Amino acid sequence: MVLWTIFPVSLSLVSFLGTWSVYGLAFANRHVCSLSDWGTNNYCKENQTTECCLVPTISSSGIGAPENSLFTATINAGSFLFLLFCIFHHAHVMEKHACHSMLSRSALVFGVVAALGAFAAGNCNPGYLALLHYLGAALSFLCICFYTVLLTALTGKCVLTGYEKFLYPFRIASTVVQTLVTICYTILFAQEEYYYLHLSAIFEWMLSANLELFELSFMVEFWFFSSFMLSNLLSRREEEKPLMLTMS
Repeated sequence: MVLWTIFPVSLSLVSFLGTWSVYGLAFANRHVCSLSDWGTNNYCKENQTTECCLVPTISSSGIGAPENSLFTATINAGSFLFLLFCIFHHAHVMEKHACHSMLSRSALVFGVVAALGAFAAGNCNPGYLALLHYLGAALSFLCICFYTVLLTALTGKCVLTGYEKFLYPFRIASTVVQTLVTICYTILFAQEEYYYLHLSAIFEWMLSANLELFELSFMVEFWFFSSFMLSNLLSRREEEKPLMLTMS
């Protein structure tokens, strides 16, 4: 159904427009350094919080007011839409290729955990609850890597649209980029020198853009999606309950 294609577009747009709006506000208020400035000496060091700017990561862009409210709203909306995205895609696979149910369920688990991690990161301001924020963010980044790998594998195994010969190579490339950049980001984020921290921020924005393009590619699958797939998934779950009770 054509209207369902709006869903992955909305997910990508909310993430893209929301995060860049947060960065724009933070930069305008001089809370973060410019992404294009690699040699600034004005970044905040150790406990310094005034007359300096933070490394321009997505997280640090949402520390100060008023952009922190928009940051939380963006991450919450993105997490919720991503959770629905995971469920809808699982329903689509279960309807067309139930033989790959285990692979699809594994992807669903990683997707749900990634959404919960992002939700925790978005609602824990790194300026006050740094441990919970970065724990949620790390969980989300890790699970998204596994999720993209599994969805790419499903693209290669399941014919949902007939365009898999175009989608599969793109998603392989996107998954490789997501995984490699996540590793580089993790290594650089732990450094102390500003150059490497700034490079880690660039990698984080690359991760965000790459994931948005990956999600946007599912416009094709959602063109062939319909609401009865969800109802069939729910009815199948209802049919499994009596069987599980009987076996127990």
